[in-house]
Amino acid sequence: MSGHSKWNNIKNKKEKTDAQRAKVFTKIGKEIAIAVRDGGPDPASNSKLRDLIAKAKSNNVPNDNIDRAIKKASGSDAVNYEEITYEGYGPSGVAVIVTTATDNRNRTGGDLRHFFDKYGGNMGTTGCVSFMFDDKGVIVIEKDSSVDEDALMEASLEAGAADFAADEDVYEVYTEPSDLNAVRDALTEAGYAIVSAELDKIPQSTVVLENEDDIKNMNLLIEHLEDNDDVQDIYHNWENCD
Repeated sequence: MSGHSKWNNIKNKKEKTDAQRAKVFTKIGKEIAIAVRDGGPDPASNSKLRDLIAKAKSNNVPNDNIDRAIKKASGSDAVNYEEITYEGYGPSGVAVIVTTATDNRNRTGGDLRHFFDKYGGNMGTTGCVSFMFDDKGVIVIEKDSSVDEDALMEASLEAGAADFAADEDVYEVYTEPSDLNAVRDALTEAGYAIVSAELDKIPQSTVVLENEDDIKNMNLLIEHLEDNDDVQDIYHNWENCD
């Protein structure tokens, strides 16, 4: 599983320019707005909001920005974002799932279809590729000298985790979706600093692109999807994406 979680997208975004980091702030702000709409503005009773605040801080979003996003989402003029998932294929049949939060589904659908068509892919119908992915909870803990890998793995499995992996600079704890909150809370109570705890889509198998044009187009497709303000997350089964 290691290497294909949403955390890798977060790492890549954190390393980009100020303008691109601002887009990350915008996307997290939309997630916060949806979480407040669905569960209220108090992170103590809204675990999703609590996780998003932690995610925002891990992406260096200033506290003032977080507070403003929560207050705006609680107000009478809050934007009512619609969550829509699109599925399709990239070059050479790479499976792609794109989740969005939008106030204009026609604009969003048109933009995404254009990107898929331009870069060697095509939009598909709902369910056309989602069966190739497993829904999992993924908890990320940063690697440092204070974290003992064996102890963390044991604590994770005892708390109900399904799998554990050590990436280059983080540990990833995998859970069933329904167990994510319980495992996260257990690890937090055990003293571990959680970088992120989110639901994710993990590909059951991966595709390696050999053709240079396919690799170029797949990179461009991902780049343009990431830069679209309505896109929240992108999941795919392309192996060589670095």
